[in-house]
Amino acid sequence: MEKVAPALQKEFGYKSPMQLPQLKSICLNIGLGEASQNNKLIEDAVNELSRIAGQHAVPTRAKKSIAAFKLREGMAIGCRVTLRGDRMWDFFDKLVNIALPRVRDFRGIPDRGFDGRGNFTLGVKEHTIFPEIEIDKVERVKGMNVTVVTSAGTDKEGKVLLEMLGMPFKK
Repeated sequence: MEKVAPALQKEFGYKSPMQLPQLKSICLNIGLGEASQNNKLIEDAVNELSRIAGQHAVPTRAKKSIAAFKLREGMAIGCRVTLRGDRMWDFFDKLVNIALPRVRDFRGIPDRGFDGRGNFTLGVKEHTIFPEIEIDKVERVKGMNVTVVTSAGTDKEGKVLLEMLGMPFKK
């Protein structure tokens, strides 16, 4: 951040360092709709997500019952974890420098994942790109969402912040 802050201040003309956008948190989410039939899938996902994040993941539960999906209110259908502080920075560094370059035919991340308020969501198709996951012990490859929450007001500010921190966007 020491090198990023002056560049951001110069580019956007911030008068105070308190106006600078920052990373607030990183949220990881694995959704497993088919887990309503098999409870072991949720346990495996919680353990694997906890290993990836370095912090205990919690199961997410269905808010409504949907008969067509054989889903009842309160059933576990995924897991999530929110990282802040040092764990957030460690995960961000691991994501940018280790995990994303391991993706086959990686040419950068599309910048379509911004939400209008400077937050960025990235979908990862295989959770096995993280070094903590032993591929031999994985029964099922799972996808996951990684949401980077920033204090930026606009998508442009958020994108510039993430680019300066090392996020490999497509050119």
